[in-house]
Amino acid sequence: MTNNDILRRLRYTFEFSDDQMIGLFASAPDEVNRAIISDWLKKEEDPDFKEIDDMHLAIFLNGLIDEKRGKKEGAPAPVEKTLTNNVILRKLKIAMNFRDEDILDVLAKADMKISKHELSALFRNTNHAHYRLCNDQFLRSFLQGLQKIYRVS
Repeated sequence: MTNNDILRRLRYTFEFSDDQMIGLFASAPDEVNRAIISDWLKKEEDPDFKEIDDMHLAIFLNGLIDEKRGKKEGAPAPVEKTLTNNVILRKLKIAMNFRDEDILDVLAKADMKISKHELSALFRNTNHAHYRLCNDQFLRSFLQGLQKIYRVS
């Protein structure tokens, strides 16, 4: 999955307006305006399409965490320069305040069944012997499950 796919799916799932999207990027070091977001949300075939980099997607996900859970006191969360599907999944877990059972329920909505042990392997340290890489299909299923739960219309 591309970063743009993830951004599009999350916007659709939570029905974010342009102003809400801009607000989620509020902590970006550079200005993120409606035109830039619009270019990120376009399909790859569109001549105005622009790829969103890992840093900006991380800023968006941190903004989503602040939006869903409230802003933390103190210094803002560090922004990752490189994102993996595991980090994206972890940030979504934090934003939605999910426990493992909640994630398993979301995956069940997308017709994906895994065990709690398989799930915990995705959140382990990369140096751990039982660490498992989160593949695109897993993240796609998780986002589909979120959409089935949170998409109102």
